[in-house]
Amino acid sequence: MAVSAKRMTIDEEYWQRFPTSAELFARAKSAIPSGVTHDGRNFSPFPVYMSRASGAYKWDADGNKFLDHWMGHGSLLLGHNHPVVTQAVMDALARGTHLGANHEDELDWAELVRRLVPSAEEVRFTGSGTESTMLALRDARAYSGKPKVIRFQGNFHGWHDYAMIGYQPPFDSPTSAGIPDVVSGTMVTLPPSDIEAVKRALDADDQIGTVILEPAGGSNGVIPPDVQFLRELRELTTQRGVVLIFDEVITGFRWSPGGAQEYYGIIPDMTTMAKIVAGGMPGGAVAGKAEIMEMQAFTGDAKHDRFQRVLQQGTFNCNLPCTAAGIAALRIVAEGEATEYAARMGDLVRQGMSESLTRRGVAGVVYGERSVFHVVLGEGMAEAVEQKDVTKLMGARGAAAPLRKAMLLEGVDFMRTGGFTSIAHGDEEISFSLNAFDHSLERLQAEGIV
Repeated sequence: MAVSAKRMTIDEEYWQRFPTSAELFARAKSAIPSGVTHDGRNFSPFPVYMSRASGAYKWDADGNKFLDHWMGHGSLLLGHNHPVVTQAVMDALARGTHLGANHEDELDWAELVRRLVPSAEEVRFTGSGTESTMLALRDARAYSGKPKVIRFQGNFHGWHDYAMIGYQPPFDSPTSAGIPDVVSGTMVTLPPSDIEAVKRALDADDQIGTVILEPAGGSNGVIPPDVQFLRELRELTTQRGVVLIFDEVITGFRWSPGGAQEYYGIIPDMTTMAKIVAGGMPGGAVAGKAEIMEMQAFTGDAKHDRFQRVLQQGTFNCNLPCTAAGIAALRIVAEGEATEYAARMGDLVRQGMSESLTRRGVAGVVYGERSVFHVVLGEGMAEAVEQKDVTKLMGARGAAAPLRKAMLLEGVDFMRTGGFTSIAHGDEEISFSLNAFDHSLERLQAEGIV
C-alpha cells in the first residue's frame, strides 16, 4: 500500500524554494547590519532577493516569478517599467545625470504639481518622503513662530528624528534609539480621530503651531481614516491659526490626481509628497500656501536670509532622471483614469479576499481605500478596525509574517499586511492574487496558524 508523502511545512518549503536568497542573506549579514537596507525588508528566516521586475511582476534570484503588491512601497501606480516613464528616464540619462544647475524640466514638474494638487500654490522639491516631511515641519515652524507639533499615534512621516516620536507603541517613547530628549519635547502625540484631544492640547500649550497627519489613515491606512475628523480638524486649525500638513507621500496621486485632499474635499495648508510624484524614482516635494512656502525665499537682506529664512539644500533635488520620471508619470496621472482603474482593482481585491475569509471561517478583516488594501487576521480584528484601536492594529502588522510567507510560496509578494494595486494589475492578476490568498489561508489552517 502506497504511503502518501507528508506535505512540507510553510517554513520547510520556504527554505527549499528560495536557496539563493538564503545564500545572499548569509553573505549580506557580514557587510550590512542585519543584512537589510530598509527596516521594512527585515524578514525571518531571510528576505527573498528580487532581481528584476516588469508590469505587475518581479522575479527573484532563483528565477521564481511573483505577482507584486509591494509596487515599490506604493510608488508605482503605473506598474514596474512603464514604457513612457522608462523612455523618459533613458532620454534624460542621455542628457546627463546631474547638471548641478537649474533646468527647464524642474519648472515643468513644479507646474504639473501645482495644476494637480489643490493646496500647491508653490512647490519645493526634495530627495525623499522623509526629507519632505522634515522640510514641511521646518517651514511650518518658521511661519508660525511656534516650535511644537501635534502628530497622531501610528501615523508614519518618515524616519527623521521628529517623525520617530509617537509612531509605534509605546507612544510615549521614541521609535528609535538615538533621539535626543529635547526633540521629544517638541512633538505632542495624540490618539487619532479625537478632535477633543486636539482642542485640549491647543488650549493647554500656546507653543503648538503645527498639526501633521496622514489624511487617509495612519501607517498607509492600517489605522482607518475618519473624514469627519479631518473636516473638524481643518476648521479648528483654521480658527486657531495652526498650520495643517497633510502627509500625502502615499495618497498623493493615488486617491485622486489631486491626492486625498481632492478626494475628500479638504484642503490643508501644506502637503508632503514622494513616491508617485517622482514616477517611482527617488524624489519628493513640499507644496503649500505661498505665504508659508515663501519662508524659503531669498529676500536679498543678508541678515534676514541668514537668520529668518528656511534653508534647504539637497544634492540630488531635481536631478534629470528623477525629474523626467516625475513629469512622465504625472502627465499620465493627470488624465485621471490610472487612479480610478487602480482603485477599481483595489475594490476587487478587498471583496475577493473578504469572501475567502468568510468561506474558510478565518477570523480577520480585509479593509482599505482606493488602491490600498490590508489584511489582518485574528479574533477581534474587525472590531479593532472599527474602533481604530491603534495598539492592536499596529501589532497586527508584526503578526503578518506567516501570511506573507505563504503568499510568497503561492507566487504573490505582499507588503506586510497587504499592499497596492496599479494599472498593471488586470483581471488575470487579480484572479491569481485571490486564488493565492485562498490557498495561503488553506496552508495556514493546515498548520493551525489560523
